[in-house]
This record gives sequence, structure tokens and C-alpha cells, in this order.
Amino acid sequence: MSSFKENEAWKEATVVEDKSFRPVKANGGRRKAPFYKVLQGMPIAVDAFRYGTIPGVTAYFLTHAHSDHYTNLSSSWKSGPIYCSQGTANLIIHMLSVDRKWVRPLPMDEPTVIPDTNGVQVTLIEANHCPGSCIFLFEGRQTMNAGDSAFQSSFVGSSRVFRYLHCGDFRASPRHIVHPAVRGKKIDHVYLDTTYLHPKYTFPPQPLVISACAELSRRLLAGEPTTTNRTMKSWLPSVPSIKSGFEKKGRTLVVVGTYSIGKERVVKAVARVLDSKIYCDARKTAILRCQGDAALEALLTADPLGATVHLVPLGTIATDRLKEYMDKFKGVFTRTVGFRPTGWTYSQPAGTDQMPSIASILARTSQKDFTYTDLQQSPKSTPVIQVYGVPYSEHSSFYELTCFAMSFSWTKMIATVNVGSEQSRGKMTKWVERWEAERKKRGVDNIVTPRHEDYW
Repeated sequence: MSSFKENEAWKEATVVEDKSFRPVKANGGRRKAPFYKVLQGMPIAVDAFRYGTIPGVTAYFLTHAHSDHYTNLSSSWKSGPIYCSQGTANLIIHMLSVDRKWVRPLPMDEPTVIPDTNGVQVTLIEANHCPGSCIFLFEGRQTMNAGDSAFQSSFVGSSRVFRYLHCGDFRASPRHIVHPAVRGKKIDHVYLDTTYLHPKYTFPPQPLVISACAELSRRLLAGEPTTTNRTMKSWLPSVPSIKSGFEKKGRTLVVVGTYSIGKERVVKAVARVLDSKIYCDARKTAILRCQGDAALEALLTADPLGATVHLVPLGTIATDRLKEYMDKFKGVFTRTVGFRPTGWTYSQPAGTDQMPSIASILARTSQKDFTYTDLQQSPKSTPVIQVYGVPYSEHSSFYELTCFAMSFSWTKMIATVNVGSEQSRGKMTKWVERWEAERKKRGVDNIVTPRHEDYW
């Protein structure tokens, strides 16, 4: 698609995605799917359930079971087969009552030919997002112009093989670049999760944040000194160690906030370091059991008093809400530590350059570490309820997106988040153009050397 045609396609997409837009009755009341929801030249749609039966589409893919990606998917779905991971398949059957006859779970890491797509094959790759989430690598010829867009591909009918990497929502990692299905290949289109495509979103590597939460929990419950209590005197020196059983001074409860699906890695790490079971309500337990995580299932308990770690909705992690929660366990838990993991926790120092060069982005961020001493206590914490904002996200930081873009060969990147306005798209396009320019300048694709196999 030429630059002109792409601009026109975005204008077309803006109209149909406008919240005030009302589909005409001649279209059956169905909202048209924007071009970036249907793979160019292929009868395949991704995360496009809100558009119903899309013309020409024979295969509907779901990246993960978050509501903004499965909107309108329900027990009444009958538009075509749904392809996803086994974990996501379990979740949509359980949560949405989707008829099993439409659900087609696919194996991870294995190329699979998709029926009724003229030979297109797909490889599912762990997205490093919520449980069950996948990146899809599609490979095949362009054989038809499916979808609602008026802009057609000129490559339909040619023998050329196209490769599309659809990232859905993901936390970019070196593992994505070195995956056997991706390594050494040139990707034609990258459908990119652009949630944090702005320099102000540069939070720490996910594994370091998880380790920091686990280590802080261990120190707090063991009564060891920490340097994180910047706003008040800590009550922790009086807290007995884990081994003492808390017979006289009461027990300390660690509460971790999560989404309906997501953030489980923080909970697991904390529970393991404290040698504790994990308690959550029956509804959440049923969702966790859909994920097929045997290690997590082994940690679950239905007894709230039999666990030092509780898993609750993210909104519960506030001093007033935690006080209400603690009132349920008077006489058992007398202190609580709450972790609120969200990417929105992080804020850059005042005066930080918001238009840095690509070289300076890579240089200034790549060597930063993160430990338990970096976790800061909320100013509203009290002597018995301490709340910590945790800079943890399951979307890629700006730095990770830059490293990702600098580390493999691609032709075009198509933003899939924050695309509702021309101004927003324009800002993101400038960064994509700067990534392209830096790659051409250096003359290589793999520009960034990872610090670890899990993060740059």
C-alpha cells in the first residue's frame, strides 16, 4: 500500500471507529472493520469480533482474553472459526460461553496451516502479556482482498510470500527476536502494540520488578531492614519472622492487585519466596484454573487464613479499601502490605527530554537496574497498612519497543493502539520513521545487545 493509499485507509478507519458513527441499515447495522483488523491480501481477521461477520474472512484470530480484544464475542458467535492458544480457548469458553464448535486452539511454536485461507500458515509465540496471550506470525501468499476497506492490494494473485507479525498486546523481549520462527526473516508488516509509544513510558524490565516485589516481601515479613520506607517510620522491626508463626504479635498479610487476567507472575513470585499458598475468591480461582498453569494451581487455596498472600482486584489496593478487606480477618492478620502493579505507576523526572535521539534512548536506559529499594511506599500508607505502587506492566515500555524495532528486519509497522486521531498517529509515525532511519544509518538489523535473554 502506497503512502497515499495508507493515509486514505487511515481516514476511512477513523470514520468507522468514531464512537458517534452509526452503521447504516443497508450494512445490516454492522460496523465496518478498519483495514488494520484484516491482514492485507488474506482472509484473516485478528481481534475483530466487534465487527461481526466480515466479508471474505474465513478465519478469526484472538490474541488474548482481555475484553478490549474480544468485544462482542459471546455464546451467539457464529461468524466463523476462532483460532487462539489453548489457554485463551479455555478462558473464552468459561467466561463468555462461546460454543466449543467454533473454538480452534492451536499449538505454541509450531507452524500450522490454517484451513480455508489458501495455504497461509501461522506460528503462535508467547506474547509475554497475560496468560494465554500470543503473537502471531502469518506466512503465505496474498490471494484475496477480504474485509471492508476500499483499498485493495496489488499483490493479490502473485507468487510472493508475505510475512505478517501481529503482536496484539505484548511485552517485547529478546526472546521474540531470536524465536526460530522469526529469526533471520524479513517481516513485511508488524502490527504493533503501541500502548506506550512515547518516551515518557520507560519503566524497568519486568523480571527485575517481579524480583524486587518478592525480595521486599521477604524482608518485610522477616523483619529485616529496608530503605524503602521514605515517608514514615516503619512498623516492620517489630514484625516477627516467618518462622516464628506470629503467635503473639499477629500475622502480616501480603495483598497483590491483579486484573481479571494478568499480573499473576508477581503473585507467584511473592508466594514462592514466602513459602505461602495463594488465596483468591471462587470466581478468580475458576479463571486461574483455565490457564493451565500447574505451578500456579498448586499454590491456590480456598482458605483465606491458610495463605499469607491474597490476590484481589487492582482497585482494592488502596489504604481505605485494604482496611475494609483487613476487617474481615480481625484477630488473625494485623498488618498488611499491598502491591499495586501497573505501568501507570512510573513517572519520569521533571525536565526529561521527550524527543531524544534513538542513540541516546538506548544509551541512557540500557544499564538501569531495579531492586526492592526502588519500590516506593504510598504517602497514604499507615503504620499497619503499607501500599506500594509497582511500575509493572504487561505492555512494552518505550525503550523495549525501540529495542524491538532495532533488532530485526521489517518493512512496515502498523500501530494498533491509540490510533483514533490523526494527531496521535502522527506522533507515533514519527518514532517509526526515526527507527527506520537509525537502522539504515547503522546498516544492520540487530543493533541492541540484550543484557539478559528476557530483557534488554
